[in-house]
Amino acid sequence: LHITAVKPQGRNILMHFREYDVRETAQRLTGRVLTVPRAEAAPLDEGEYYVFDSVGLTVRDEDGNELGTVTDVLRTGSNDVYAVRDAEGNELLVPALRTVVQKIDIAGGCMTVRLPE
Repeated sequence: LHITAVKPQGRNILMHFREYDVRETAQRLTGRVLTVPRAEAAPLDEGEYYVFDSVGLTVRDEDGNELGTVTDVLRTGSNDVYAVRDAEGNELLVPALRTVVQKIDIAGGCMTVRLPE
């Protein structure tokens, strides 16, 4: 598909595709997930990363204790939440807040967090 126009509309994004000139035909795509090959994704600035890059990171607390692995990133509206699964299969939800997430090292495969007491 070739995007020719993008317009935010409330919580949604309206897109016009060259291949779909008629709105009714394009509505078949409503609710679908659109993906872009990594090689064609927009370049990022230093220190930036795509949300999907965080899936698979090892999560550690500030003392270096392993808490688990990021299995998903949940979109909550106010902030994202990292779903972290430990070796026993327990899930820990970590809010994606600067006060909680201390460091994300995509290249090193690690996230360091300070969990609230």
